[in-house]
Amino acid sequence: MLLVVAPGAMKWEFIDNRGNDRNTAAMTTQNMTTDNKSIVQRALTALVATGDVDALAPLLSEDFVHHRPGSTSSTKAEWLAAVRAALIPLAGMQVEIHHVLAEGDHVVMYSRRWLPGAEPGIAVVDIWRLDDGMITEAWEIIEPVAQVAANLVWWESA
Repeated sequence: MLLVVAPGAMKWEFIDNRGNDRNTAAMTTQNMTTDNKSIVQRALTALVATGDVDALAPLLSEDFVHHRPGSTSSTKAEWLAAVRAALIPLAGMQVEIHHVLAEGDHVVMYSRRWLPGAEPGIAVVDIWRLDDGMITEAWEIIEPVAQVAANLVWWESA
């Protein structure tokens, strides 16, 4: 799935390269999982399609917390302000979604992102936790693709 964050009126295009997306969990868990996945997808659609960060606000709980390794967690208002500020320099960014997985109250998305002319970009894992139909927590893990080889050193035996 490819998203292109366009300047001005945000537009996106889906190229679905995830293959068959099957969930073999029990029916009630499957329904909750599907609903949670839909909520996260609706939140991202609202942001990318309109560029309106405030469209995210009704989908986030009042006690929403955004976590990021190496930085302080942020509240709903702080995170929305950070997203609003980031959209300007990120206009034209391409997001290729490889996986959207859901289990119970968590939705996980793995994507590759890059600005035009900025290869090889970054790999991003977003984890969303939902409660009662609201996004209550989010985690974002980002790795520059150019550093992947250097980060694999810890796998090598001593």
